Amino acid sequence: VNISILIVAVVIFLLVIHHNFLSLSDFLRRELSDPSPLGLQPIDFIPAAPQRLEDERSDKEISVVIAASDERLGGAIAAMNSIYQHTRANVVFHIVTLNDTVDHLRMWLRSPPLKNMRYRILDFDPRVLEGKVQVDPQKADTFKPLTFARFYLPNLVPHAEKVIYVDDDVIVQDDIVELYNTPLKPGHAAAFSDDCDSTSSKVVVRGAGNQYNYIGFLDYKKETIRKLAMKANTCSFNPGVFVANLTEWKLQNITKQLEKWMALNVQEELYSKTLAGSITTPPLLIVFYKQHSSIDPMWNVRHLGSSAGKRYSPQFVEAAKLLHWNGHFKPWGRTASYAEVWEKWYVPDPAGKFNLIRRHSEAYEAK
Repeated sequence: VNISILIVAVVIFLLVIHHNFLSLSDFLRRELSDPSPLGLQPIDFIPAAPQRLEDERSDKEISVVIAASDERLGGAIAAMNSIYQHTRANVVFHIVTLNDTVDHLRMWLRSPPLKNMRYRILDFDPRVLEGKVQVDPQKADTFKPLTFARFYLPNLVPHAEKVIYVDDDVIVQDDIVELYNTPLKPGHAAAFSDDCDSTSSKVVVRGAGNQYNYIGFLDYKKETIRKLAMKANTCSFNPGVFVANLTEWKLQNITKQLEKWMALNVQEELYSKTLAGSITTPPLLIVFYKQHSSIDPMWNVRHLGSSAGKRYSPQFVEAAKLLHWNGHFKPWGRTASYAEVWEKWYVPDPAGKFNLIRRHSEAYEAK
């Protein structure tokens, strides 16, 4: 009798364990598979760093968002590696990519220098941009949907209160915690680096006017722009590196505001005809006009890619906390300035795909 009772108890115990395991598996499957709003779908997530690493690093968790297109994947890898190697904080990378890049990205992230990084891969559905971006059929191959990922930060990192966004053409040379701790004024949803700051030379783009003020990005002949009463000589800011307060972002519905101006541009062509920068910048300039805080200029030392020559001294480049190769001359190209600094953080592509592009594609270097 005692043996029978014991057997029944063990069977009941195993059934309870089995039921709980199935419930947990179902929960995790939903967490990783259910599509989130606006076509952003979690694909992969490493929830915790190894215990050995936890012992060495602080418990401060920093969310960093970066877009990773296949043809520029080496840039994103180098940027993430430079961030990871310079901090003791528990950085979680939210890597936004397209579905056909996922396998390549996952293989690269298994490289030894990167294997302990925490990351989440998100598939970006370009259909969310329908009606909001006008694509020239003759230049459809130059359209980069991932450049708009920064507009959807609350969807990318729904549970974070604060995030850092960085472009793929940057290298970080200091602890990212300092940038994360940038103070934002009350009511400000983001902090950018102004183009008139002391570390950025005023760049004049041939035929495009001044790149460092609003008139370089917006068409002031249009009545819709004039009605905004934004001064044309207002200093613009660079959206390639910024800190966002997502609580404030959601309260102000920043994403909807950005989408509104994207759609209006499709209807009225509000952007400057001789646009001084990417098409992602104008809606940000409108929405954040005199409503953003500033990051330390040393956390976005840019224009390294605006020419093949060396704009800054070696001493200044060494002192910079973040280097940004915005412009045509990327650090993985043949003629970029200070490419040797970037190469220190580059991890070779295990598939050999990116290296091949770097050696042989002249056109790629100009993108």
